Amino acid sequence: MSIKPRLILMNFLQFGVWGAYLTSMGGYLAQVGLGEKIWLFFAIQGIVSIFMPAIMGIFADKVMPAQRVLSLSHALAGLFMIGAGVYAMATGEAIQFGTFFLLYTVSVTFYMPTIAISNSVAYNALEKSQLDPVKHFPPIRVFGTIGFICCMLAVNFIKNGQGVQFQHSYEQFFLSGALSLVLCVYALTMPNCPCNGRGVKGQSFAETLGLNAFKLFREPRFAIFFIFSMFLGASLQITNGYANSFITHFESVPEFANTWGAHNANALISLSQISETLCILLIPFCMKKFGIKKVMLMSMFAWVLRFGLFGLGDTGSGLWMLMLSCVVYGVAFDFFNISGSLYVDQNTDSKMRSSAQGLFMLMTNGLGATFGTWAAGMVVNHFVYGSDSPSWSTAWLIFAAYAMVVTLLFAVLFKERNSEQVNA
Repeated sequence: MSIKPRLILMNFLQFGVWGAYLTSMGGYLAQVGLGEKIWLFFAIQGIVSIFMPAIMGIFADKVMPAQRVLSLSHALAGLFMIGAGVYAMATGEAIQFGTFFLLYTVSVTFYMPTIAISNSVAYNALEKSQLDPVKHFPPIRVFGTIGFICCMLAVNFIKNGQGVQFQHSYEQFFLSGALSLVLCVYALTMPNCPCNGRGVKGQSFAETLGLNAFKLFREPRFAIFFIFSMFLGASLQITNGYANSFITHFESVPEFANTWGAHNANALISLSQISETLCILLIPFCMKKFGIKKVMLMSMFAWVLRFGLFGLGDTGSGLWMLMLSCVVYGVAFDFFNISGSLYVDQNTDSKMRSSAQGLFMLMTNGLGATFGTWAAGMVVNHFVYGSDSPSWSTAWLIFAAYAMVVTLLFAVLFKERNSEQVNA
């Protein structure tokens, strides 16, 4: 079998693992009385991403081939996610935050690095097959989003023996863990990613450990790029954490209680990922035509629309605004996340490529996610869970204002070299 179908399946599984719970977990937590703790579950993904992707990237560069690191990480992530599901099943509505949170934390500690590592595995495999990653990776990455969508729809429409949708029950964690274990085995079939060795004569201590990726901060363009990547990472985790519980809350509003959207939050949110599949295919053209700065600005303005439309919409006559918000999500996510990863790959030395991808992951899903979920938690807990007159609209419009400030600052501060318009 050629390398493309093999990488398609790897990406399908990689993001199917995440799609099984990422957008629906907030609704489940709110249902079992942990609504005010939602931000912690998403913040911990950011906290572990501050150090784990960099550590595992260095490990893949220096000690163990990346495909084996990917396999080991998914084995541990899957086992602990299944453990979280078993605990939730055994305790029901008497679930205790501490135990469940610990099992979940260990799982995401090993899952989060796999996002960057799977990219490195894919780039390596394409290069070995003499295929240009910038041209051939985006269409392959589309199937990661398709895997995410399939699992989102599965937990939305599949019901357990009690007639409860998986998106509102612990079964979502079983599905995620099972897919991780499948990928644990499948990752071992990927082409070998050679290590650079534990140390080469003449290398500095930082080079031996792979820490030389942090030297990228010495270049102003990279420093500004990574800092604003952090700000955009904050935006991403806001909707991951609260979109499902926001849409589901319309069930308790008499005017919207019987609307389709209120009862099918994950299916509605899946429009975001459908849009994402289409936008991924635009990346090679946009990177070549416009360059990284304009592509990033498109993403940033799309975040303004994403949050603003959520703030103004509902599941009744305003359903079109929620749907449009989901459509612009494709630009908001892809034009930042996928283009950013390719930008890092094309502008860093091959000897520290995994480490550089880990650094990008640290800034987006690490520091950015931690900052974003902490700040979002404060806003949502104040205006929604801790208020006598809950106002989701106010919270979303505050997030839209934040995205607009980030957009304006990036437009002024980031300077792009003409040579950085990637050839596709």
